[in-house]
Parts: sequence; structure tokens; C-alpha cells
Amino acid sequence: MVLHTLRQMRTFDGISDDDLLQLLPAANEVTLGENEILFNEGDPPLGLFVLLEGTLEISKQIAGRTVILEIYQPGVFVGETSILTGNPMSATGRTLSPSRFLKFEPEQFSGLTTSPVARLLLTTMAQRVRDTESVLQQNEKLSALGRLSAGLAHELNNPAAANLRAAKQLPETLATLQSRLLNFSRLGLSPDQLMFVSDLLGVLAERAATAPPLTPLAQSDLEEAIAQWIDDHGLESGWELAPNLAQARARIEELEALQATIGADALGDILIWMDGMLSMRNILSTLEQSTLRISEMINAVTAYSEQKESQRQPVSVREGLENTLVIFGHRLLKMNIVREYASELPPINAYPSELEQVWANLIDNALDATNERGRIWVRTMEENGYVIVEIADDGVGIPAENLPHIFEPFFTTKNVGEGAGLGLDIAYRMVVNRHGGDIRVQSQPGNTCFRVYLPIG
Repeated sequence: MVLHTLRQMRTFDGISDDDLLQLLPAANEVTLGENEILFNEGDPPLGLFVLLEGTLEISKQIAGRTVILEIYQPGVFVGETSILTGNPMSATGRTLSPSRFLKFEPEQFSGLTTSPVARLLLTTMAQRVRDTESVLQQNEKLSALGRLSAGLAHELNNPAAANLRAAKQLPETLATLQSRLLNFSRLGLSPDQLMFVSDLLGVLAERAATAPPLTPLAQSDLEEAIAQWIDDHGLESGWELAPNLAQARARIEELEALQATIGADALGDILIWMDGMLSMRNILSTLEQSTLRISEMINAVTAYSEQKESQRQPVSVREGLENTLVIFGHRLLKMNIVREYASELPPINAYPSELEQVWANLIDNALDATNERGRIWVRTMEENGYVIVEIADDGVGIPAENLPHIFEPFFTTKNVGEGAGLGLDIAYRMVVNRHGGDIRVQSQPGNTCFRVYLPIG
């Protein structure tokens, strides 16, 4: 009866009755109800399952999400990859309706290499790997886009918030400046006095823009000294005027010279006007720096996401690495990034978006290895007609027994559901197959280094 059922399935058209009869005596029937698990991702090889009746869904956990790989109808078998490779089950099989399976134990296939059944298993495995890889690569692209969007939103938040705060401060600061400018006419200052005030403001503004920031303690001490000097000269709100003057490194002797030049009556209005001008410069500097940061991130994301795969073009490896680091900025807050770039490096002829995907995969692995609390080295050099890029980290390292398999598709050292095992496989194929280069890895605890070779010219 079972042989008759198998003979009705096109899957076994190339297998003779004698070959099937060699397997059938040791086969067992397995019956499951709706929504029951046939095998779980990560299970050891359980055997070969032929779906006789019902419907089977194959899924995989990636980054906490369930990705549906395939839905099978009667006439297919699953489990061949684990049997032939000895690796754990790479996906989860769940019934969508009451189902019946024929199960062959793994031991039945030991030493099986040239029989028609073995060839069928190998052919099916190869096709299934291609199909699965295609689904997972598409999912990986969508996941990368999601990470890119989340990272960009996180990175844009700080400069956007700074812009908003600065914009809200503008009306009040402009109103203060306008009122003090109207008072200038009644102060009766001479051209020389006005020139002295203008020159002093220029000196203070230059210091505020170019001098390194004071330590919190030094800033506090200077603010207290300036506020005390203002209070000692009979003016109110010294504590309000002191922060900007302290940030500009105003010296007490400069304030004394200001008073001596313009007189005590004009001192209060001039200090308030100077404070407003320094505030305005701070606001404009904040707007400039935060807008520049937003522009840099947009340029980096644009360069990262551009798809120019149809033709090669001259590529700056350093620029691509920097763009990728910008994308990962929100994950680098507790990392120490050591850049060791060659002073002069020739551009290479490459597909820029693919290379940046390589850098992204390697940096992402380094961040995982260090738990985002370590050190990453990014190095470039030129050697024997190649541009070489090294991405190293001081994380946990890769066990020696895993190193020979590190570039194999679906191989991962992460827990089930945390990775598809395609990142390094994609990086390898992009470097080797698409660019004619090479990628190598050395690892021990505290020192893992991926070395990428890209031909010049």
C-alpha cells in the first residue's frame, strides 16, 4: 500500500521499485493533527520524512521573526539536508492540517553515496538550499533595510532635537537684541567706544568657536567668578550673563577694561547685548552643526543604499567604510573605534553597494562578538596589487572547530532565531565571485580579524 502511494508521487519517478523496497521495511508511519510540530529548528537529524497526506509549513526564526520558507503538499520529502550533512535541522516543520508521514531513520542512509535514492536526495537538497537561500537573502535585505531605518531614526533624533531647541530660542534672543540695540542711541557711546565693544565681542566669539570645551569644574569656577564680578559692580542677574561669557573665556581684566572704556552707566546694557550676541552665535552654530550632521547621515545612507550593480565604478574604500560606520553610529556609542587608514590608497573598480554590504556584515559581527562594549579596528593598506581591508575586534572569538565552516551558507554560531547564517556567505561571494578578491579570517579570544583582499585596477 505504501509502495503504491509512493509510486503515485512524481518525486520518485526516477526510483525503481527495488530501490524503494530496500528502504520501506524500516520505515514508520507518523500521524499528526493540525498545527503540530514535526521537527524544530536546531533538533538533531531526525530522519527523512515523506509527506503522504496533509500540508506542511517550513519556517525559520530570524531576528525574533518567523520567516515562512515553503508550504509543502503531499509528494515531497524533508530532512535530507540534515541526514547528509549531520547538521541540526535548519528549520521548523509544522502541520497546517491533519497529516501523515513516512519516516526513514537517519541510519538507513549511512554510507549511501551512489544509489538512485542518494542521487535523488542530493539533487533535492541542492535545489532546496538554493530556494531557501533565495528566500533568506530577500529577508536579509528587508531586515537590513529595517535596521538601517531604525539606526537612521535613532541617529537623526539628536541633531533634529538640537535644531528644534535652537529654533525655539531664536525669538526670545532676537527680541532681547532688538531692545538693547534701541537703547544704544541713548547711551551716547563714541565711535571709539563702539569699536572697543565690537572688537571685544569678536575676540570672545572667536574663543567660543575655536577653543576646546572647558571641563565642567573649570566652567563652573569661571562662571562663579564672572557672576561675582558683575554683582560687585551693582548689576543684577550676573548668574544669567555668566555662562555665555565663561564659555567665551572672558577674563576679569577684559571686563574691567570694558567698564573703564564705556563707563559704569552703560555696562549693564552692553553686557546684556553681548550676552545676546553670544547666544545668537551659539544658536547659529548649533543649527549649522546639527544640520551638517543630518546632511552627513543622509549622504551616508544614500551612498549605502544606492544600487549600482549594473556596472563597476571607481570606489574609495575609505569613504565606503566611513559611510558604513555612520550607519552603525547608534550601536557604536560604547565602542572604541580605532581607524588605521593608509595615507594614500588608490580607488578600486568595484560595485560600491556590494562592498558596503560586506563592511556592514563584518562590522555587525564584530559588534555582536563584543556585545557592543569593546574595540573595533578598521585598517586599510596596499599590498602586492591589492587594497586590503582589515576589520578586527577584541570580542569572544570564533572557536577553532568553527573556522573551517565560517563562510558556509546557513552556518551560524548564534542561537536559534538570532541569525540566518548568510552574512559571511554573502560577504564571501561578493568579495570572491563578484570582485575577484579574497577574504580570510584569524581568530582567538580577544582578537578576531577578517582580512579582505580587493584587486586594484
